[in-house]
Parts: sequence; structure tokens; C-alpha cells
Amino acid sequence: MDPEDGFPPISGTWLSKAKKRYASAFISSGGDRIPVDPMMLSHASVVNGYTIREFYEKPRLAVRCMAYAQELYDLLPVTKYYFAHPWLPELGVKLKPMDYTAPVPDSIVVNEPEDVDRIHIPDSEEIKKGYSFPRLSDAMDYTKKNMPEMFVPLAYCPEPVGSAAELCGLEQFLMWTITDIDLCKKLIDIYVETAATGAGVIADRYGSAVINTGAVFENSDTMAPATIAEISPPALDKLVRKCMKNGAGPQIFYHFCGNHKDDYMLFREKIVYTPMTIMQIGYWDREMFPAKVLKDTFGRLATIMPSVDTKLFVMPNQKAIYDLAGMQLLGGRDSPSGCILGTACEVPPFSHPSNIHSLVRASQDFGRYGDW
Repeated sequence: MDPEDGFPPISGTWLSKAKKRYASAFISSGGDRIPVDPMMLSHASVVNGYTIREFYEKPRLAVRCMAYAQELYDLLPVTKYYFAHPWLPELGVKLKPMDYTAPVPDSIVVNEPEDVDRIHIPDSEEIKKGYSFPRLSDAMDYTKKNMPEMFVPLAYCPEPVGSAAELCGLEQFLMWTITDIDLCKKLIDIYVETAATGAGVIADRYGSAVINTGAVFENSDTMAPATIAEISPPALDKLVRKCMKNGAGPQIFYHFCGNHKDDYMLFREKIVYTPMTIMQIGYWDREMFPAKVLKDTFGRLATIMPSVDTKLFVMPNQKAIYDLAGMQLLGGRDSPSGCILGTACEVPPFSHPSNIHSLVRASQDFGRYGDW
């Protein structure tokens, strides 16, 4: 059955209003309120009555569920589909399907240091025939054909450091950051080249594509700031520049999950920013990353995304989420380059719908343009 057969059409009235609201996030005016993006993926399938596994195994169904969930919650006027580790299968890593999460790496390709130089970096034609691009393009082709007004090409190139670490295993990679950091840099360069080629293939097919990347594995709980400074900002900068050279961009979404209390400043002047950049950071130690710090540090460089802790969404925390979202909005809503309210990481698949509604209510009550 075509996914379109199971859903009514998206409301044109809602879509028009949501588009205006999303555009206003970059100029802090023109819409009714600050938009909300809980970084929803498989929750879209769950709230529509399907399974988490179906989200990752049926891309067309996934984006149709996403579109209807975006309208349901009054979120963004776009669809998105991706899985945790694109471009790694093209480098030899096997992904294992899971029932309750995205597919996870089930193998490594580097056991010994000399294995690094044996990794084959795929070219564009190999990317087109690989694991990742056919799945991503299936979702985008469906959206472009059936829901063109919600179509935005996405060049998903996850964090280069964490993705490179999957090639040899996270523990081995952490050890090499201490004993032989040049090996880590080689692995990062391999992933960067592959992901940038993938971004270029997507851009060739669809035109300008949003570059989605960030820093997750390397954070204040896993690495010393000096180590992060040596590998992470250079990797992000190189990846984004290569993606843009290959035709992706100019919009960039930087997702910094995890605790970045001691390293966030390392990225302020060291990575690429465009007028269409969004900066999101999840945590300050074990608390939400303060919106005011995000605004003061990145507000003149990017649209900021203050976030609410995703751990709250799987329990009945409607008032707590509303209060925390309101606090974040008050701290960041007047950011010079605009503001979007988000979550610290992907909203959990089994989140209570009323918790997500609490984010929207907070935006309605504390994020109305003209109230500050």
C-alpha cells in the first residue's frame, strides 16, 4: 500500500502558517511565535501507530508519518528522514537492524593500525549504489513527488569524529587519541571524504541541501578540551567546506549532543557559519545548556536552538517541560540571528504526546514575536 493511501492530505492552511513561522526563526520576526523542533524521528511512526523499526526500514512511510506528526504538533513545515550511521556501510561497517532504536554498527573495519591505510574510500558512483543513498533518496523522492511543499533536501553527515570512531570501535579510538592521535585524524579524514561525497551526490540530485552534522561523541565527559580542540573543530570545518564545495548547503544544522560545558567555546571561531546556520547544544554538565550562554556565544553567528532535556519526555512531565521550555525561551528568544526551541537530542520514540505539546504551549506563551 502506498503510504499516501493511509493519510488525509496535509492542511494547506497549516502549512502556509508553519512556513512563515519557520522562515521567521532566522530574522526574529514575521511569524506568530518561535518555531519548535523536538528533533523527531521514529516518534513520528509511533504516534501514527507504526513501529520504530518500520520507520528505519520503510523510508516512504517514515516521511509520511513525519509530515502528519509535524502538522499534529504544529511543528516545522518539512519532513526529514535519516538513520544513525549513513556512509559507514560504504566503508565496510555492517549495520544491524533493531526493534527499538535506529540500526547500530555490528562490525568494525580497523583492528590494527595498518588496517587504516587499507580502507577504500568510495567514489560518487559507488555511493549511489551503496547502502545509504538509496534509502535517503527513497524518502526524498517520495516527499518531492507527493508532498513537494514539505520537501527540503537533507545532506545528513553525522558527527565526523564519532562516525570515524565507529570504524575501529569507540574504545580503540579513545585509546588512540592518547597514544597515536594521527591515526584518529586519518580515520576522520576517511569519513569526511566519504560523507562529503555523499552530500555531493544528494546535492547533484536535488539541488541545495541542508548539511546536518555536529559533535556528540567528543564532549566534556569523554575527552579533554585540548584533545577536542585538536580533532573536532578542524574535522567539522573540513567536512562542511567539502560538502559546500560539492554543492550542499548553504544551510547548516550543528547538533552538539552530550555535555559541552568545557569545550563549547572551542567551536566559536573555528567552524563554518553561514546566514542559514542553526547551532544546538544539548547539555551543560547534567543540566540543559543555558540559552543565554548559547545566545551570547553564537547568537551573532547563527540561529540558536535552546533545548529541553529529552530524558523528561518519557514520563508525565508536562508542567516541568513547560516551565523549562519557558525558561529557555526567555533566555534566548531575543538572540540576534533568531531562535528555535528544541530538545537536547532526538525526542524519545515513546515520548508522551502531551509532553511535546508542552513545548509548543511554552512557545505560544513565551515565544510570541512582539512580546519582547
